[in-house]
Amino acid sequence: MKNYLFALLLILSITGCKKDGAGADDGNSPFDTFKQQFIDGLWKQNPDWASSVGYHKYDSVLVVPTDGSRAAQKAFYQSMQAQLASFDLSKLPPLNQIDYRLIQNQLQSSIWQIDTLKQYQWDPSSYNVIGSFAFILNEQYAPLTTRLKSFYQKMENIPTYYEEAKKQIKNPVPELTSLAAEQHLGGVSVIEKDFGDSLKKTKIPLAEQKLMLARVKTSVAAINSFAQWLKDFKNPTPRSFRLGKDFYAQKFKYDVQSAYSAKQIYDSAVVRKRYLHGQMYKISKQLWPQYFGKKAMPADTLLLIGKIIDTLSVKHVKPEDFQSAIEKTLPQLVDFVKQKNLLYIDPSKPLIVRKEPGYMAGVAGASCSSPGPYDKGGNTYFNVGSLAGWPKEKAESYLREYNQYMLQILCIHEAIPGHYTQLVYANQSPSLIKSILGNGAMIEGWAVYTEQMMLDNGFGNNDPGMWMMWYKWNLRSVCNTIVDYGVHTGTLTRDDVIKMLTKQAFQQQAEAEGKWKRVSVSSVQLTSYYTGYKEITDLRDAYKKKMGTTYKLKEFNEKFLSYGSAPVKYIRELMLAK
Repeated sequence: MKNYLFALLLILSITGCKKDGAGADDGNSPFDTFKQQFIDGLWKQNPDWASSVGYHKYDSVLVVPTDGSRAAQKAFYQSMQAQLASFDLSKLPPLNQIDYRLIQNQLQSSIWQIDTLKQYQWDPSSYNVIGSFAFILNEQYAPLTTRLKSFYQKMENIPTYYEEAKKQIKNPVPELTSLAAEQHLGGVSVIEKDFGDSLKKTKIPLAEQKLMLARVKTSVAAINSFAQWLKDFKNPTPRSFRLGKDFYAQKFKYDVQSAYSAKQIYDSAVVRKRYLHGQMYKISKQLWPQYFGKKAMPADTLLLIGKIIDTLSVKHVKPEDFQSAIEKTLPQLVDFVKQKNLLYIDPSKPLIVRKEPGYMAGVAGASCSSPGPYDKGGNTYFNVGSLAGWPKEKAESYLREYNQYMLQILCIHEAIPGHYTQLVYANQSPSLIKSILGNGAMIEGWAVYTEQMMLDNGFGNNDPGMWMMWYKWNLRSVCNTIVDYGVHTGTLTRDDVIKMLTKQAFQQQAEAEGKWKRVSVSSVQLTSYYTGYKEITDLRDAYKKKMGTTYKLKEFNEKFLSYGSAPVKYIRELMLAK
């Protein structure tokens, strides 16, 4: 999930942090030298990751997934661990202490994935290269001719890459096998068609173009062959997609980097769910006479809430207007943030709403993709899933889920002042480490936090319907945690999940089915929304208490974001330090 403004204010915010004693080294310390060595080596080992964050030295390189390449990666991580251990954490400035911990976590996680998790054996979707090619083709970081030549050189290893991938896959998870086939077939047009269309716009000699197009054919054949191989794969006793308690606890520790354990977050989510039901019940009683007159209210609390939500959900856009409605909402959000003085919004940084690319399909219906820290001038995209070709009933169910209220909350979450705002702030952070090793729980938590912040400050004019839908939306984050933990560490079935999400979280059938698919092809990430939200709101309350009468929401928001995409528990240490 690679999602992703504000220069002048950020400089002021960072300066403020330094005055508080949270400054980093001057860039010339031994630890800063080590950080640069770590980053340089990281990109050499992971060229696709490097390209995605705007570092283009290795754009033409496609690492073939062999035992040897994996051993080289592990050797690099172990070497970096040894060098990191030579620094005394307690003697580093606070911001570099965070970088130390982020690097330490990344190295431990990478070695654990290679030695213990071994996802390369059971997750075919981890071998998809198309996204990297699409990035090279679509981003304007270099002249088109330069990018096409990198694209061409990178294609050379595609056939070998996928032949080796077949050898590495031992006992694939069926759900991940289907996802991989779907994503490859959905995204192969990037190479099969888009590359050739772009080639026509250049002055590359025709003879050279002919060679390039010949390589396209072999590359497309390799991708289609891999997709078909996955479809035909016979696996009578396949691995379950469920991680199990031990793997889950360890992955949560590395991926989320919370002050809480996975079980503690699960327990908190269960309590939060009861609270949200109570709030929704109060609003339901308030709205019932407006919509049902003197008709008797259902005695069952969940049934009452469900009837009010169903009534409110009827108002939604037409399928063909879904994307345009999002485009119209964004300026309204900008105006509100400015009016309420919640954050600085830089008008020179556009957000482009686009149809979700085929290679990204199959996991989420909306997402934000921001340029990396090396490519700060690149485009930021709001990716919107298309409803074209959907059966009428399925489209109606989806649109009721994203009704007139929910669509606005979605835009807050994905764009302003959610992901789009936070990730551009993160790219302005003085710490490259915090940008490239961004913490998903902080990123997702911020987006959830901003939803409530906007409503708390009057967005939607305190319409009970808007609050009702936000409680439902927040309930989604809460149930994401309950479902993810319950499925991967327990025995929750598809029917259990669908029933919980439709009856207790009041989601439409299409949304609930989509969540089951998502939990069956991902793990832990779904807990990041509620985990980050809880930690940020807890921090804001503690910071407000610390600042007393001098507390200002805008100052909290900007100071919080100035630390980059670091785990909330480390930002908390700095913001609450005396």
